[in-house]
Amino acid sequence: MSKNHDELPLPDYDQMALGDLRHRIRSLDAEQLEAVMVHEAGHAARVPVLELLEARQRELEAGAQPSGGDPTRAPGVAGADGGSPVQEVTAADPGARAGSAGHTKQRRT
Repeated sequence: MSKNHDELPLPDYDQMALGDLRHRIRSLDAEQLEAVMVHEAGHAARVPVLELLEARQRELEAGAQPSGGDPTRAPGVAGADGGSPVQEVTAADPGARAGSAGHTKQRRT
């Protein structure tokens, strides 16, 4: 059975981006990594995440050592700001025509 979210060795695990997870799992030992793998397989079952976890498991089996540091003391995951950086002043001119250079008819003003 999988561990409760609060019992996982990585705080905020379910909110981590794949790139963050790639670095954070390096501090886990085989038992901690297994707990995360069981949780992932039983919940979101994201293929890229499972592949990443399995690759790290193979590294540990081949003799890799967990990196130093306490994964529970790592900074929390910040949420995305959301929204679009596009503003009306940076938007394309709605009257502009798309086309190849030299083949677009000039707009009449």
